Amino acid sequence: MAGSLRDLAPIVLVILFFQFFVLKQPLPDVGQVLLGMLFVVLGLTFFIHGLEQGLFPIGETMAHSLARKGSLFWLVVFAFALGFGTTIAEPALIAVSAEAATVAANGNMIEATDAAREAYATGLRITVALSVGLAIVIGVVRILKGWPIQWIIIAGYILVVIMTMFAPREIIGIAYDSGGVTTSTITVPLVTALGVGLASSIKGRNPMIDGFGLIAFASLTPMIFVMAYGMLI
Repeated sequence: MAGSLRDLAPIVLVILFFQFFVLKQPLPDVGQVLLGMLFVVLGLTFFIHGLEQGLFPIGETMAHSLARKGSLFWLVVFAFALGFGTTIAEPALIAVSAEAATVAANGNMIEATDAAREAYATGLRITVALSVGLAIVIGVVRILKGWPIQWIIIAGYILVVIMTMFAPREIIGIAYDSGGVTTSTITVPLVTALGVGLASSIKGRNPMIDGFGLIAFASLTPMIFVMAYGMLI
């Protein structure tokens, strides 16, 4: 818990500084604020403990086991399923998709019905999840082949820039935000553990150099897929 308090201290100090010295106002409902901060500290503490005790070990263990099994097919299937599954369950993506559907309905881009909004939000979530699944597969193949990450990232962002010039303006912001919300609380720990575990299992691969980078792919591909989704619908 001490570590969580230390990590949250800068945020608390910034809030207090602006509240007392810039806005010059007392804290509203001090009891509720303190209770909320307690919940945040406890939640962060349990979350970090859960990562260390559960998600990181299982991700690395499965990567080691699949690498020793020597089956490229099952490794690719696992990578895609992990990327798709963690993304479709990502709370940040669910929130952004729902908000995008509401705004699209208010802007007459889709029908203003619950069914239309749900279909739009679901389509957006599935599109992003598919893109992250593909991104993790690309990242796994890169680790196996030893490809340099910079050329893949450069090519990907060149494609993003080109697609931005042709995509509907209404979808561009959503596409860019989709690249950010995929790299959140559920996706990052498991995907990072997969990359590090896989790189550690393959002779000639450096976990520090080759094990990281999967998250970069998971941020890049949603922008491409969502802009393509916007062009199609």
